[in-house]
Amino acid sequence: EIQSPFYFQQDTNQPTIMNKLLFNIPRPTVPVFVRNAPRTTADTTALSVGGKPSEDESGKPPIEEIQSTSSSWVKSDLVFPVRRIYCVGRNYREHAIEMGGDPDREPPFFFQKPPDSIVVCSPQHPSSTSSTSIPYPPKTSSLHYEGELIVAISKDGFQIPVHNAMDHIYGYSIGCDLTRRDLQSDAKQKGRPWDAAKGFDFSCPLSPIVPQEEVFKSLPLVNHGDDENNHDRDDTHEEKLKKMQLILKVNGSIRQQSSIGCMIYSVSEIISHLSELFRLQAGDLILTGTPAGVSEVNVGDRVSISCGSSSGGIDGNFLMPCEFVIGPQNH
Repeated sequence: EIQSPFYFQQDTNQPTIMNKLLFNIPRPTVPVFVRNAPRTTADTTALSVGGKPSEDESGKPPIEEIQSTSSSWVKSDLVFPVRRIYCVGRNYREHAIEMGGDPDREPPFFFQKPPDSIVVCSPQHPSSTSSTSIPYPPKTSSLHYEGELIVAISKDGFQIPVHNAMDHIYGYSIGCDLTRRDLQSDAKQKGRPWDAAKGFDFSCPLSPIVPQEEVFKSLPLVNHGDDENNHDRDDTHEEKLKKMQLILKVNGSIRQQSSIGCMIYSVSEIISHLSELFRLQAGDLILTGTPAGVSEVNVGDRVSISCGSSSGGIDGNFLMPCEFVIGPQNH
């Protein structure tokens, strides 16, 4: 029997009555991966969401090397427990235009996906022909992809100032906000919520999370000149992030491509605005919006999303790729 840690006592002279859970529902988790590079104590400590590394009997975190189609990655023993999934609507100007929205900088709006909508698309060995399969959802004939950068939150906060927002980030992932576009269009016309269009089963495929420190260690620095004011200056994390390129391919053809810097609202601004509406907590994921180029996918289509640059990183990728194939409907 599983018992809740919470209890109530009707009378001090009566025995304590414990509330029992009817059933146990595990929280969805996302694995944490790092680059195939020598690990240090400082690196290991930085990987823990709570600042406390997980260790085996030798005092070192067990790791597993996974080979993807483009890079060699190391899987740590850490997982990121998902509390909520927030999504930002129309955060790229060209996408706002293609969706019939106002391309000007208007206040951001948000919606949510259920935590159990995630599907972790772990990398496959180059010799493997298998791929993560996402079943085509029911009640739609227009399933659309939307490639996005995903932010993983590890520090609680409410009404977070923009200049402090990056301190609340644990790491990054990339994924796809799969959308039943016909249901969304119908909901828009009738002024109804988007839940059925956005929050269905398997609607959030994503890559494993890479800790923030791992990402920025591999990003190239920018030369700001040799004058005395700029001699030791380095890009901030935010500025480095803006230089990354998000690319989505379907069956090998590029369908979406944009720099993160083309967002209407930056990652820091998104976190700040969102924290005005909700108290952000460790375990929250934020999908930061999709560039222009959204369109349909059908059964058998292969989707691959990457985030990186032609310079720096491992084969230009700073985050793990998200790769999946659209499978037949579940029955």
